[in-house]
Amino acid sequence: MSHDVLVLYYSRSGHTAQLARFIARGVEEVPGMRARLRQVPPVAPVTETAMPPEPEEGAPYVTRADLVECVALAMGSPTRFGNMAAPLKHFIDTTGAEWASGALSGKPAALFTSTSTMHGGQEATLLSMALPLLHHGMLIVGIPYTEPALSSTTTGGTPYGASHVAGSRGDDGISDHERELARALGKRLADVARRLGTPA
Repeated sequence: MSHDVLVLYYSRSGHTAQLARFIARGVEEVPGMRARLRQVPPVAPVTETAMPPEPEEGAPYVTRADLVECVALAMGSPTRFGNMAAPLKHFIDTTGAEWASGALSGKPAALFTSTSTMHGGQEATLLSMALPLLHHGMLIVGIPYTEPALSSTTTGGTPYGASHVAGSRGDDGISDHERELARALGKRLADVARRLGTPA
């Protein structure tokens, strides 16, 4: 029987989505664990037309069932002034029922982000995403320094979660170290969920 790890993200230019796919690969390196890729829809100050029920590209939109059914959560967002992007925050703000029922309590969670510059708020963004998950009772899983790439990376990668530096024009691909750390985070998250024995 497979247990699903929800890899949930918002991605504007595609970098956070790429990072999500590497985390998903790490998840699926753990026997019996399966990644469930989902994204949140964009939001706008004025909505003229309804969003389609499924996005034109990328992973399907997240549902409440995805949260309830997952045994762990990896959550990612690009950085917006050292904080998570509005679409992800909007989604989190609608999870009051899941908070009240304890649907996520006791489940492990991990975080990931992408920025355009090296010091563009990666760690602050990861910490901003951790706060609501702590309110949900989730157990935050980071990247330990036993991962050699964490000490040698000159691009993304933090103990608070996986990260990517896309460059000021957004044309820098995911580096070898960023890829390695994202996979390591996904694998560690799935392994922690397996060890906790969280029911599907």
